[in-house]
Amino acid sequence: MQNTPFDRYKKNVHSQNGEDGVIAELLSRLNPDSDSESWCVEFGAWDGRHLSNTFLLVEKGWNAVYIEGDKIKYQDLLNTARDYPKIIPVNNYVGRYSTDNFSLDSILSKTILPKEFAVLSIDIDSYDLDVWESLAHYEPKIVIIEINSSAPPGLIWRHSDRTTGNTFSATHRVGVHKGYTLVCHTGNMIFVKNGLLSKLDIEQRYIDFPELLFLYDWVSLRSI
Repeated sequence: MQNTPFDRYKKNVHSQNGEDGVIAELLSRLNPDSDSESWCVEFGAWDGRHLSNTFLLVEKGWNAVYIEGDKIKYQDLLNTARDYPKIIPVNNYVGRYSTDNFSLDSILSKTILPKEFAVLSIDIDSYDLDVWESLAHYEPKIVIIEINSSAPPGLIWRHSDRTTGNTFSATHRVGVHKGYTLVCHTGNMIFVKNGLLSKLDIEQRYIDFPELLFLYDWVSLRSI
């Protein structure tokens, strides 16, 4: 087990790889100071509960925009929203590019989500990185994004017809460009806005050498 800054906080309630605990610790240090910040966004959300990185926040009273494209799964999401009315359910597949009719910006603009919100979780098993890269009008403090963790740092590819998922290094490159710093790898990568890093008390070596955060347990011999 690696001893990276947030490993000790990993815990699952609804998440799959410890994200619930890491997010809780990040939020405790960032200390959102207004109701407008108590918002999260997740897609593909399915029923809003299953392997969710943000549903624990909803259970604590947070507002959420949950986006699910599959019509059958969306019915499950509606059932959850009846129990948790602070969920805004949206039935759309999120477009890959900013110019798409249903880009993430376009979908979110039809809700009351504030521009600066706390947590964005992206998990669509494909063009996750393109979607994050396209987001221009909203500024989440924390971004959780799924990657292909079977590829170690140094390999760079993005999801396409010939490659599956987005690699650690490709995703990190986009995060840096968008003004974020990697703070944890769980199988997902978890980023925080650069301006908030001083609140997290992370050793500089993890900021300078983000590959130290990578969990090599995910790398199969086949992919090396």
